[in-house]
Order: sequence, then structure tokens, then C-alpha cells
Amino acid sequence: MDAEVTIPLWLFVILITIASTVIIQKFLFPGLRWFIRKKINRAINELNQRLNIKIRPFQLTKRQVLLDRLIHDTQVLEFVQKQSVEDEVPREVLMEKVHRYAREIVPTFNAYIYYRLGYWLSKKLAKLLYRVRVRASKSDHLKNVSKDATVVFVINHRSNMDYILVSFLVAEKMALSYAVGEWARVWPLRGLVKSMGAYFVRRNSRNPLYRKVLERYIAMATKEGVCQVVFPEGGLSRNGKIREPKLGFLGYMLRSFNPQKDRDVVFIPVGLNYDRVLEDKTLLLSLDEASGKKGHWYAVKTTLKFIWNNFRLARRHQWKRFGYASVSFSQPISARDYCSNNAINFSSLEVKQRFIEVKKLSHQLMIAVEKTIPVVPVVLLCKALLSCDKNKMDIASIKQHTKQLMQKIEAQGGHIVFPHKNKDIALNAAIDMLRLRRFIECEKEVIHINSDSIDVLKYYANSIAYWC
Repeated sequence: MDAEVTIPLWLFVILITIASTVIIQKFLFPGLRWFIRKKINRAINELNQRLNIKIRPFQLTKRQVLLDRLIHDTQVLEFVQKQSVEDEVPREVLMEKVHRYAREIVPTFNAYIYYRLGYWLSKKLAKLLYRVRVRASKSDHLKNVSKDATVVFVINHRSNMDYILVSFLVAEKMALSYAVGEWARVWPLRGLVKSMGAYFVRRNSRNPLYRKVLERYIAMATKEGVCQVVFPEGGLSRNGKIREPKLGFLGYMLRSFNPQKDRDVVFIPVGLNYDRVLEDKTLLLSLDEASGKKGHWYAVKTTLKFIWNNFRLARRHQWKRFGYASVSFSQPISARDYCSNNAINFSSLEVKQRFIEVKKLSHQLMIAVEKTIPVVPVVLLCKALLSCDKNKMDIASIKQHTKQLMQKIEAQGGHIVFPHKNKDIALNAAIDMLRLRRFIECEKEVIHINSDSIDVLKYYANSIAYWC
């Protein structure tokens, strides 16, 4: 006679859960991982056939391998040992910090997300907000770069849109890696940004151990040929002018660069400019905040008000794009050729001398960037309005003055962005944009500048002040 075995319902549920977990882990997950990996590898192979510079093996290496490589880097370990003795801190405590810094810095590059999601999002967003214009000679400059070189785009920093614009414009040529600040560490941006190859940077950190770990990661990525974006100014321009370059990132890239042995590092100066910078008023408020005029919450309120106003206009079908966003690429500058022409080897220089040489190169790069920055209609109009030394002027006169200013800049080699053959069309649009933002008033063919808008007009005019 067969005996029946009964078990409690709760035990049956536990057994079913355990069995299901084992089946999923042993059979379902491996097959799913194989399917996803096969799809990603196929996408990478297709991409590499189209890209000017292929996705580097370093970018496809598992993140844990990169973490182990960075944490156990010889220079990092030597620095930890030295600091442990000098500060009388246990080595284990410092190594724990190294682990934390490495996990914070090292990205999780996913080529599928970068091209299927990131490229699509950046393209849609850029074209939604702006009329994007690119200098025609851009492609030629990229074609002339060696496929084995480490390409570094050196860019002036006008807006957080800079990342999006450059990423989508060169996506068909190469995959970029770039540093982002604390703003991108919030959920859900954190995971998306890291999967697109970006790495977080504590821009104002003076911690020598953190700076060492960051230096070694950038040096590793540069040596392995990862294409990167660098903003030498170290942050957004607060008053519209190009800031003095900071030498940190360039120094990290070139500290151990040996032109005879290492792959070439090719710097491509890139200039960006906008008819409207989304953060313009917030950036000007940060200057007031520094001088004690207005506080942090005022800037937050201004940002929320900007978002709400644009949302309200969109619902009424009155929303318009923010004018032109223009990107211009200049001639590449080879670090190998630079070393050859100046008879230097960065890897063999003393710290002080290397600092001097990096500073010389950074200034040369920033001059090239400066000359590459496009001149867009609103910026040109702001410069013309401020240079007239009058509070009121007729529209015909200001247009004539703007055209004269345009000719002066073109004669010096400046890149003017006026897509229409009839310049008056672009100038009328620029006047309308300033009028809608209440920076100027137009009455009976006379322009009147609002006194409380002078700082904003100066902000835009400053981006091309060096031409005048």
C-alpha cells in the first residue's frame, strides 16, 4: 500500500522557489547572456566596419578587469605606500579609498547602448532644441587622422549641451569617452552616462590620492587609444569669455608620453557657439552668488521657471527652437609632431619642466580653439548692439553695423554662421529672439536695450570679443 507524504504549503512554496531559481540560473541566464553577447558582438563588428577609428579593446574589456588593473597599478601602489608612511595611515585604509575611487571613475562602456540609445537621444535632442550647423571641412580633418592614434577633441565649454552635440556629430566616426561632473551622478543618469563610456570627476577635489587614481585611469585610456573629449577650461564659462586652460587632463595624458614608442595622441580643436545657451542666466547668477548678491535657491528658481515657461509654450504650440548651434572642427595637432618640432619627450622631463611644456601646448591648443569658434547671428548682433554706445538705435543702422562687423571677422579668418544668402533674414530672426526674451524692445524701427539685460548681452558678445 502506497504511503502518502504531505508537506505544509509554505514548505512547498519554498521548494518551488528554490527549484525555479536553480533552473533560471543554470539554464535560462546562460542562454540569455549568450544571446545578448552575440547580438552586441554582431553590432560591434558592424560598427567597426563603418567607423574611422574602431572601438578599442580597452573599451570592451570587462569592468572588473579594468578595476583590478587600475587598483593594482604600480604607480598607484607606490603612491599608497609613500602616503601611508608620510601620513602614518594604515595601508589598508588607503587601499579601501583606492577601491572606492576606482569604482567611481571607471565606466561601463556598452557599445549597444552608446549607438542604439545614446546616439539616437543626442541626435533627437540636439535637433529638437537647435538648428545644428557644422563646418563643411569637418569630415576631412577626421579622415586625415591615423586609425591607430588616440584622438582627443579639445573643446571650449559653453553649455552642458556641448557633450550631446559633439557626441552625435562624430558618432559615425568614433566612440567618445569624456569626463562629467557631479551633476550626472544622480539616478537615473548615473547608469546611462557610465554605460556610454563617460567617467565621473570630482573637479574641485584636492585629494592627492584621488588625483593619482584619476591620473592613472586617464593615462591608461590614452595609451590604449580611447578617443576622448577634453574641456581645458575645467568648467562652463561664467561670463562668456574663454577661461584660462587648466593643465590637469592634458598633463595626465602626456605625463608618460614617449613619441618614439607610444601611439600618437592627436588633438583636434573644436569650437562651439549658440544663439542661446540654455544655462545663460544661471551662469550669470553664479557670478552674483560669488559676489554675495543672490543665492543658490534663486538660481534653482530661475531654472525651474525656464523649464515651466518652455513647457507652457509647447502646450500652446508657440514653442520655437533656440536658434543656431554651430560646431567647427580645426586642423589636427599631433603630439608626436609637436615633440619632434620642439625636441622634447614628455616622459623624460622633470616635473617642473614638463609642467611648462604642457602649459605651452595647452595655450597653443586654446588659441586654435578660439579661432575655430563659430560666430552665430545672435552673438554677432549682441556685439554690434553693445559696440554702438547708444541706448537707442534704428534697425537699419544696427544691421549695417552688424554686417561691417561680420566682414571684419571674416577678414581675420573667422567662421560666420549665416546659412541664408540674404543676411537680413538671419538678422531679423536674431532681433526677434532678443525681443521675445525681453532683452530689447522694438518700436517704430528703433531698438531700445533694456538696462537689466546688459549683462546677458555682454555674456554673448564676450564669446567673440577676441575678434574685435
